[in-house]
Amino acid sequence: MLQPFDDTYFMKKALLEAEEAYEKGEIPVGAIVVANNTIIARSHNLTELLNDVTAHAEMQVITSAANHIGGKYLTDCTLYVTLEPCQMCAGALYWSQISKIVFGAEDTQRGYRVMGTKLHPKTKVVSGVLAEDASLLLKRFFIERRNLN
Repeated sequence: MLQPFDDTYFMKKALLEAEEAYEKGEIPVGAIVVANNTIIARSHNLTELLNDVTAHAEMQVITSAANHIGGKYLTDCTLYVTLEPCQMCAGALYWSQISKIVFGAEDTQRGYRVMGTKLHPKTKVVSGVLAEDASLLLKRFFIERRNLN
């Protein structure tokens, strides 16, 4: 039986955010936060627009979700992000106490796992959801960037 609100459904929404970042010339990473099968926050990388190295999709969406719920802890929330979080974002996710993280593509060079960063012990992680779609978007972006230079 088809589940309308499953990890694939919400990752597709995060991919829409990544595509928006792509259109703006940002590294195409998108993120959403879901609570009770409702998207409560959405964003994408804004590092170029804001001239801010900390303006990753996850950092933006953590702030937006916390503002939405009126508190700093994101328990009972799920983050969907198209690329494995970096150690900075994983640290922020640790402190947010988010219940679940679902990511698409692995980041074998800068991802939190290869860097040895820990998440909150109660945070569940699901990886590889629509990984190929997320990875292809990132590859296309960087190929185009190299061809411009």
